[in-house]
Amino acid sequence: MNKAHALVVDDEADILDLLKITLGRMDVQATTAMTVDEARRHLDMGRFDLCLTDMNLPDGSGIDLVRYIVEHCPDLPVAMITAHGNMESAVAAMKAGAFDFVPKPVDLQLLRRLVGSALKLRSQSGAGGEVNVAGGRLLGDSAKIEEIRRLIAKLARNQAPVFITGESGTGKELAARLIHAQGPRCEGDFVAVNCGAIPQELVESELFGHKKGSFTGAVADKEGLFQAAEGGTLFLDEVADLPLPAQVKLLRAIQEKRVRPVGAQQEVPVDARIISASHRDLTEEVEHGRFRQDLFYRINVIELRMPSLREHPQDIPLLAARIFDRIAREHTERGPMKLADEALEALAQHPFPGNVRELENVLERATALCDGAIIGAHDLYLPQTEAAAAGDTGPDSAVPLENYLGEIERQAILKALDETRWNRTAAAKKLGMTLRSLRYRLAKLGIE
Repeated sequence: MNKAHALVVDDEADILDLLKITLGRMDVQATTAMTVDEARRHLDMGRFDLCLTDMNLPDGSGIDLVRYIVEHCPDLPVAMITAHGNMESAVAAMKAGAFDFVPKPVDLQLLRRLVGSALKLRSQSGAGGEVNVAGGRLLGDSAKIEEIRRLIAKLARNQAPVFITGESGTGKELAARLIHAQGPRCEGDFVAVNCGAIPQELVESELFGHKKGSFTGAVADKEGLFQAAEGGTLFLDEVADLPLPAQVKLLRAIQEKRVRPVGAQQEVPVDARIISASHRDLTEEVEHGRFRQDLFYRINVIELRMPSLREHPQDIPLLAARIFDRIAREHTERGPMKLADEALEALAQHPFPGNVRELENVLERATALCDGAIIGAHDLYLPQTEAAAAGDTGPDSAVPLENYLGEIERQAILKALDETRWNRTAAAKKLGMTLRSLRYRLAKLGIE
């Protein structure tokens, strides 16, 4: 492969010299420019593998250059050099299409890693195609799923924080894993953490690590999840469950790309891409003071919404076939299972509040209870099927919608509790919610 070529744009000669020397030691040839206009002329005349630009330039903003590159050189990753503490400009640059940012004073270690990630895109260009990850692959032929695949491929090519929204069971972690696996950090670790599962008093230690003796029980130094995800991706699932004090420290870690372990005197640089997710509406959480607005602004640079199964029911046959394949591999005593036409129709009409995860549970239960190889609608034990058998026609009857949905929720919770022998912690995990949320729903629905 030919020697990499970078365009460096800054109006300070000493910064240009520092960046040129650093890139040279990485065997990257650097062309320099001191204005937006000069940078555009270089871009029109030559081909580059990376662009580094300062925010404030004599004849315009670095964001103007980012937009120009996105329009005229869409495959060129461009990183923004921002003033210390000016995260607003970094967020604005990434929303405009920047690959990543590096704050001043420039940490050369972080800069080298940023350059390395950007240059990996060059070796990946043209590879195309979706990859398989530990959680599987995104299944479906519908337009909704095709659009999600396209967005994932696009998000994989930059390092901007991504916030994944969607109901429980829609595959938010799978989407995060695919973004990681298709991007330049694929060789690094993908570290996933459910923020709601960490005891509040241990959140800071889990995320940032601690030093020996920093608190009772700290018998040795321990690295945090940020350090464990070094060079890779940190996935913060159910980020809305973080307590407010931890949100302050997370905000600083994202802004400064540095963390301070509990009990440490010095901060340490960290290089991890942040992907977060929640099934809650964070805008509503911010309005009620339960989530910091400035943190929401930082993590929600790009939003990816995972569709509910109700929005692409035409993918149910394909999903069901794949689920049956997995069940057959895990339970070799059972032969291959199929769905009768009326069962497929019943599944297509079911609202699936638990989405794909609920579909898996329904089919696993049906496989266990069905005596033959063909699963009928009555073998599914869907809430509306049971209601119809009792003379209730579901949402089209005189039953209020809220009561109907409450009954669906009740059935899903009871099923999870039954499958976990009424272990509330395990049931909450199966339902994709926190134990606190499950307790609230149990009280609301009057389930003892």
